[in-house]
Amino acid sequence: MTLAESAAALQPELAALRREIHREPEIGLHLPATQARVLKALDGLGLEVTLGQQLSSVTAVLRGDRPGPAVLLRADMDALPVQETSGLPYASTVPGAMHACGHDLHVAALVGAARLLAERKAELAGSVVFMFQPGEEGGGGAQIMIDEGVLDAAGERVVAAYALHVGSALLPQGWVAGRPGPIMAAADSLRVTFNGRGGHGSSPQLALDPVPAICEAVLALQTMVTRRFDAFDPVVLTVGTLHAGTVENVIPQSASFAATVRSFSPQSRAVVAEESVRVVRGVAATHGLAVDAEFEYGYPVTVNDAAESAFAAGTVEQVLGEGRYVEMPHAIAGSEDFGVLGALVPSAYVMLGACPADRDPFTAAFNHAPEALFDDAVVGDGAALLAGLAIGRLARG
Repeated sequence: MTLAESAAALQPELAALRREIHREPEIGLHLPATQARVLKALDGLGLEVTLGQQLSSVTAVLRGDRPGPAVLLRADMDALPVQETSGLPYASTVPGAMHACGHDLHVAALVGAARLLAERKAELAGSVVFMFQPGEEGGGGAQIMIDEGVLDAAGERVVAAYALHVGSALLPQGWVAGRPGPIMAAADSLRVTFNGRGGHGSSPQLALDPVPAICEAVLALQTMVTRRFDAFDPVVLTVGTLHAGTVENVIPQSASFAATVRSFSPQSRAVVAEESVRVVRGVAATHGLAVDAEFEYGYPVTVNDAAESAFAAGTVEQVLGEGRYVEMPHAIAGSEDFGVLGALVPSAYVMLGACPADRDPFTAAFNHAPEALFDDAVVGDGAALLAGLAIGRLARG
């Protein structure tokens, strides 16, 4: 049987696993129930399994019958702090937690890939490292797993790494999208506090009011990103929180805001880190205020190696069929800590449409929404694609 045919036979079992995980979502770095389900699903496959020390990760190595290099396949496992409103019969039973980003499908797909590859062990010229990662939505799980040796789990550094991400919208079900170069943005934070002198609202001349200054700073930052950056290498800066004062007739002593900052190249990332802080300090100086401004680095840009991206595109067509791959015209401003791996080894990251077939992908609820729906009919395709990437890459040596 072909990979796609074998995956189709596994589809009911993989969908059942996905739904089990969906019912009991776990957040962050410690996912004991999810880890236990992964271990149970991998049992009997002849894998070398290592558990994380600082997080509940699972690293499993499959050694092919023939010598060769090692490749890595990754799935993130954590959920989000979202109250599910999907109405699914297998909806989350954990208040305030939901697999709103589809990581439950990722886990099931990687388990399926492990089973498909274990069946083809005799064909493999090398090893496959299966990386089941907690803490993608926050906590930097990828870096922790790297620090604990996931890239060298087979006894040598992997020569390539691959991952997929499902989408509940924008991409029709079963379509795969990717691109060479940047595919997802870096995600950093800017945290600012203006410190002045409080006073009575009737006598602002006797105070140092931080409120007008912080409003000016927010607007100045929006101007900065349109004037300091190339429109074809953009920066997105969005202020998500702004706090000042406790009552309408009192001038507060301080005011603060926090922003998320998205960029698509190391060069723009470095510039916005410097320029954003310079802007807010300049505004503070103009108003005679002290300021605490900190740019906090988060996840880097996720960059697809050009050769590995082309290989992934060809593998989609080979494994899933012609017409299933589309090249993205530009990167998306979401972020991913898979970029940490991509900075160390050649990698490819692709998007898999999981929008229910009866919904319009352009109006369906997007990832992270409490009503987001992901059709687990695509889990078999995900498993076949991941397995095909490993087989094809090892065949190249």
